[in-house]
Amino acid sequence: MQRVCFLLKVREDRIDEYRARHDAVWPEMRDALSATGWHNYSLFLRDDGLLVGYVETEDFAAARAAMESTEVNARWQAEMAPFFESLDGARPDEVMSPIPEVFHLA
Repeated sequence: MQRVCFLLKVREDRIDEYRARHDAVWPEMRDALSATGWHNYSLFLRDDGLLVGYVETEDFAAARAAMESTEVNARWQAEMAPFFESLDGARPDEVMSPIPEVFHLA
């Protein structure tokens, strides 16, 4: 099982709305994440907009590709893109770059 951590930056003026959107993630989005191999998926958001994501999956590249092929992900990413800084025209899920793990207490 791969443990993957990534960082994104939420626009400070959109933090409250971003939190509210994640209080009500669409059921079909939740189902798609589970069906495509995203397990123990968590997002952590600091008050300055730093977003830390964590997911466990058998194969991160395959899980990302599987999500990319779903219609619900396309809708979700389009709605979420305005919340983020520095996407340069990419979708939020395209700029999730894993941070190398340096320690794990098993």
